[in-house]
Amino acid sequence: MSTFQHIKGTFDILPDAYTIGDTRIAASHEWHHVETVLREVMTRHNLEEIRTPMLEPTELVARGVGEHTDIVSKEMFAFERRGTRYVLRPEITAPVTRAFLEHHLEQRGGVQKLFYIGPCFRAEQPQKGRYRQFHQFGVEIIGASDPRTDAETIATMIAVYQAFGLTGARLRINTLGEPEHRAAFRDALVDYLTPYRDELSETSQRRLDTNPLRILDTKVEHERALLRDAPTLLDHVDAEALAHYDAVKQLLSSLGIAFEEDPMLVRGLDYYSHTAFELEHDALGAQSALAGGGRYDGLAPALGHDGPLPACGFAAGMERLFLALDAIDYDYPAPETPRVFFAALGKEAEAWVFKTVHDLRAQGIHAAHDLKGRSLKAQMREANRQDAPYTVIIGGNELADGSAQVKTMATGEQTAVSFEDLADYLSTPPAA
Repeated sequence: MSTFQHIKGTFDILPDAYTIGDTRIAASHEWHHVETVLREVMTRHNLEEIRTPMLEPTELVARGVGEHTDIVSKEMFAFERRGTRYVLRPEITAPVTRAFLEHHLEQRGGVQKLFYIGPCFRAEQPQKGRYRQFHQFGVEIIGASDPRTDAETIATMIAVYQAFGLTGARLRINTLGEPEHRAAFRDALVDYLTPYRDELSETSQRRLDTNPLRILDTKVEHERALLRDAPTLLDHVDAEALAHYDAVKQLLSSLGIAFEEDPMLVRGLDYYSHTAFELEHDALGAQSALAGGGRYDGLAPALGHDGPLPACGFAAGMERLFLALDAIDYDYPAPETPRVFFAALGKEAEAWVFKTVHDLRAQGIHAAHDLKGRSLKAQMREANRQDAPYTVIIGGNELADGSAQVKTMATGEQTAVSFEDLADYLSTPPAA
């Protein structure tokens, strides 16, 4: 009988880093560090954390992501039980909006500035940096239509990557205007592409009928060449939308944030409006996107709300962040090690060590000891492996004297410390 293995497209997060194929899977203390930095950045930007269930109604995702998107048609983990349809969330913006509406977060007053970190699920073909269970972090600012909201969302996104010293990322931006502008652009794009239908890939032909704006995302070179002369959204937006876009650009410039205007950058869903943006980095190769987002005032009505709800946000992949950090040889902090390792000689000493270790832990001291009854030599090897600055050896003589010999591992110096003073002594790091 063979043992079980992880499901393809998923991975375990272990105490040590390891590789699957040519992809490095970060260690648990590295994940903890990255999440800590993310939370620090979000807190500085006055954001509060929100956590939504991984299980959501299928209809929420279908409305929120779009019936004709690949996510809904091909990539959802969905099932039905007792007449109710469920899905493992493939993204988190729609669940956050659902939670905002359900719990009437507008009643808290002011603009709701929210962030999240958590797993998502898509039944797509696994490849480097893309998994069936992956992790996203993101920001949703709900309740303000001012261009400063768009610029602040982008600035927060940029600040995350700056906090890790990740330079060289490119910010692309565009305006989508209002829904009626997008509708006019969609018609113009369909008119332009229809004569070339037979030259399009099967995917783009399908999108021409269902979601033509997604064709602008194509990576097929001859399709990209066709699109060079295609109409652009900027040709269809009105003066008010251009004023919003200009204000966002001026605000970004005032913060020293460089950007490239890309008229082909769109969001394929109808509820997006005005600002769209994407952050890319060459370290990720052909799939270069680190994060992306935009304004989505029309999502709440798509979920049943009685009118537009101004909102802007971004989403980013944790796994793609780790790939980018690996590319720059990011220096993760070392994992925390015990302050002290106790080695015991004999059953009586083991009992004393067991109780003392737990007493010290209750006082906030990171303490370790042996649980296998090994020899002193083996226990000292374990003390070295765990890299504790102090080691305490307890045997019959120490129990009789009521005093421990505390060895400073860096120098080899030993100091006699009474049991009563042991906690205070161990609370102080060894002298450098």
